[in-house]
Amino acid sequence: MIYRHAIRFALCGFFLCAIALPARQARGGSPQGTKAASVSASAREKTNVCTLLSSGEVEAVQGESVKETRPSGKASGGMVMSECLFITATSAKSVSVVLATPDSVKSSALTPRKFWQKQFHAPGEKKEELHATDTVAGDSETEREERSRPRRIQGLGEEAYWVGNPVAGALYVLRGHIFLRISVGGVREESARIEKSKVLARAAVKRL
Repeated sequence: MIYRHAIRFALCGFFLCAIALPARQARGGSPQGTKAASVSASAREKTNVCTLLSSGEVEAVQGESVKETRPSGKASGGMVMSECLFITATSAKSVSVVLATPDSVKSSALTPRKFWQKQFHAPGEKKEELHATDTVAGDSETEREERSRPRRIQGLGEEAYWVGNPVAGALYVLRGHIFLRISVGGVREESARIEKSKVLARAAVKRL
């Protein structure tokens, strides 16, 4: 099922961030100097992902100050995945923002928009509308399965979907030929994670 690939994509980003924090801190690397060599200079110049959110906006949502911002990036197929990790005083509450942009070197490959269509608009895939009054606290296996499907979020960008489960998740927002992925840590309830992600997404989209 396509949505399972999206789930893995979201969860991999969440757990990789958690693993990367202590590893990078142990190396003592410079937070501003960590960029994957595979990302071209022209791609990095397009958008500095760390400027899509302010430290104040993250603090207002997570309730903790941002200690540092840590950028990274890599080319993947026809996309350049640029990430900024907003590291809070409690590392588990850090926020990850990923911007997917086209890799001009591989214009015929899987672009961000093509990826989006494949993940969220594959024939036969079931989508759900997520409204403010919806509950996400069900305990049955059927309810958990339903919640793992991409859920449409209204009022963000061109389109937006929440992909996740009770443990972790991410909000995807499409705008033109690019998309954002935002995930927040340290929030136990999925409904709260969704709302916090929406607040940050609104702020980030304005700066694209």
